[in-house]
Formats: sequence, C-alpha cells, structure tokens
Amino acid sequence: MPIIRMTLIEGYDDDTRRRLATRLTDAVRATIAAPLNGITVAIEEVKPASYMRGRVARTPGAPLPAPVDIVRDYLAKMESRDLEGASAHLADGFRMTFPGGATFSRPQELVEWAKSRYRFVTKTYEDFEEAFGESGVTVYCRGTLAGEWPDGTPFSGIRFIDRFTVEDGKLTDQQVWNDLAEATRG
Repeated sequence: MPIIRMTLIEGYDDDTRRRLATRLTDAVRATIAAPLNGITVAIEEVKPASYMRGRVARTPGAPLPAPVDIVRDYLAKMESRDLEGASAHLADGFRMTFPGGATFSRPQELVEWAKSRYRFVTKTYEDFEEAFGESGVTVYCRGTLAGEWPDGTPFSGIRFIDRFTVEDGKLTDQQVWNDLAEATRG
C-alpha cells in the first residue's frame, strides 16, 4: 500500500497539515486503485534553522485558506449585501457569468442587474466540491434558491449550480446555472 512521506518546515497549524494530508490521500486514490485505509501520509517537520536551499535558510510559506471557505464567505457576504466584503475576495480581472450570458466584473453590477429579476435570493447548499488543477482550484456548490419575485410573490426549491475558480486565495471566475427562468414560465 502507498506511503507518502513529506517534509515541511515547522510552523504550519494542524488544520493546514490535515488539509494537505487529505489532499495527498485523495490524489493517490484518484491515480491508483488503493483502498482508503491502505494509504499512509506521514508529515515530518524540520526547524527553519535546519533547512536550507541554495545556501539560503527558508521559512514556511503562508498557508492559503481552504478554497471552499473562500467561496462560502464570498457567497455569505453577497447574500447579506456586504458588497465591499465580497469584493475583497475577488482577483483582478474577476468575471462572473449568469444564465443568458449576462457577464459582470463587480458585485455591484450583479445587484443592479438582478433588481428587475427578483427582490432577493437566498441559497440552501446541498454540497460543495473541490477539483484541483495546475493553476488553481475549481469549487462547485449546488443547492436550491428561495426568495421573492419583483411583485413580492415567494419562490423556493429552484435548483442552482455555481462554479468558481480560486487562484492564490482569490476568486478569478464564477459561472452560474439555475432554473430561475424555468420557474417564471410556470
């Protein structure tokens, strides 16, 4: 069974080491047919004074927040209309695309566009998933929407999927799919 040994410079918290070990385990399971309980990850640590590369002592790089946590916080800030807080999660060049091809680069643009579509929307999340790639992490979340139409009529149970790209702790892209248009035809 596979044994993964990793050496880190001392200084990472337990959560960061746990996330790293979990992702290494998942990478092995996605690559070879190894049972989960047969995969061992061992993280060893060395003191910064005991680590040198190119004649330069090194210190650990800062851990990045979990991509799912970034997405959850962004969505919570959007729902509460903390647009400044939501904007703090966005990378330069951020783009969001909504059904029908509506594209925005700032939360304020989305809020203005949505005024004629609904009074407000809340999300109930069923699942979050992460997919790791060469240049970042893709986070999918799915669930249902509830809220009020412009005339005050409530709606609920409308399916949605959001897809985010997270690079270096910032959102670079959001793509949205939902059944809001189908619900207005009912």
